[in-house]
Amino acid sequence: MNEVIRRAGPDDISRIAEIADRKRTEYEQYQPVFWRRAPDARKHHIQFLQQLVSTDQVIVLVHERDGVVGGFVVASLLPPPPVYNPGGPTCLIDDYAVWDSNDWGTIGVALLRAANEVAAGRGAVQTTVVCAHR
Repeated sequence: MNEVIRRAGPDDISRIAEIADRKRTEYEQYQPVFWRRAPDARKHHIQFLQQLVSTDQVIVLVHERDGVVGGFVVASLLPPPPVYNPGGPTCLIDDYAVWDSNDWGTIGVALLRAANEVAAGRGAVQTTVVCAHR
């Protein structure tokens, strides 16, 4: 089995959007107001992802096993709020999913570790992850 975590590129956008769309459907069941999908959500997400993978300002990683992307993570570095001084920027992970929920303990953990490594290399001292209710 060949597994790799790598920077996402334009060829990964469709698969990332597919994984995210599936998770939005699941999350909407948990919290129908907060996670309610907008009309044409997938189309808009693809456009947004195109911007993200074309910049070095955002960390976008995918987990690929035998040529199939099974998960992704999107992270941004943000300065801390002015009332806190953690010693550096915060890594905010606000889009993060795996295709198969059984893979959170493997692919999900590997993606989180990889994003933290990249973010730490850019000066981040902490990570905040946005996730669904369940």
